[in-house]
Amino acid sequence: MAGLKWVRVDTAFPRNHKVISLIGDGHHKAALAYLCGLALAGEQGTDGWISTAHLPMIHATPRDAAHLVDVGLWIPRPGGWQINDWHQYQPSSEDTAKRTAHARAAAETRWRQRNGHTPGMPDALH
Repeated sequence: MAGLKWVRVDTAFPRNHKVISLIGDGHHKAALAYLCGLALAGEQGTDGWISTAHLPMIHATPRDAAHLVDVGLWIPRPGGWQINDWHQYQPSSEDTAKRTAHARAAAETRWRQRNGHTPGMPDALH
């Protein structure tokens, strides 16, 4: 699993009707848990999956999770929740892994070229 170094959060997040509903009902902690859930899912490369075991890691309780489900930010699944629309706004773990591998290969090629290594020739022969 390849994790993300960052996640995308819409700058209109504070004005989102789902967030406004949470805040209006006094569920500020659930809104924070949503943001922490985004960060955890990105870091862990779970593609938006939050397991019940993750709740303490995102400063949330089952009640906070229920509020997130009620407003449609999380979708209940056996053993946890899926962050609604994760794949619409965040890169998948598979895409992240491919991008990381491509970047690593490109960096190695640049290093070899700068240090006089011939492509395809083992380092021991230089």
